[in-house]
Amino acid sequence: MSENKIKPVKNIDDVELMDFGSPGGKFKAKLGRIGPVVGTEKLGAMVTIVEPGKIAFPFHVHHELEELFYVIEGSGEYRFGEETYPIRAGDVLAAPTGGPDRAHQIINNSDQKLKYLAISTIREPDVVEYPDSGKFLVFSQSEGGNPQTARVRFIGRPEMSIGYFDGEDD
Repeated sequence: MSENKIKPVKNIDDVELMDFGSPGGKFKAKLGRIGPVVGTEKLGAMVTIVEPGKIAFPFHVHHELEELFYVIEGSGEYRFGEETYPIRAGDVLAAPTGGPDRAHQIINNSDQKLKYLAISTIREPDVVEYPDSGKFLVFSQSEGGNPQTARVRFIGRPEMSIGYFDGEDD
């Protein structure tokens, strides 16, 4: 087998994890990208481990990228639109595309770690809305759907918008 060939099998426990979150804040998790490691091209997959009392990501909704979560271990709550649902190991959570009524967030409100697998389509460009903070993210040309690696990326608020011809006639 060639050293450069991707092996299509990887155990979740062997995935390399990286720290993610806001220093000293409520957002803190360990993330491990799986999709690119096993060679998927149109599906993203990531293992997420959230410590007690923490949250991995802000409340958000994608316009193009659809997500599905599988709770591997632990418990918490799933905030979806205006509703909140208790979740536990074995639960499958849907996060379809849309507007604020489909925004979602997984919260570890327990006293044990929460581990889940996130599976998503990879569709770009994508727009992500954050209803709690009133901001949005636009990104394109990323590595495997990861906004952090996108060649084109912008985070802002609608009031920051400029006119279509701004700077064009100079």
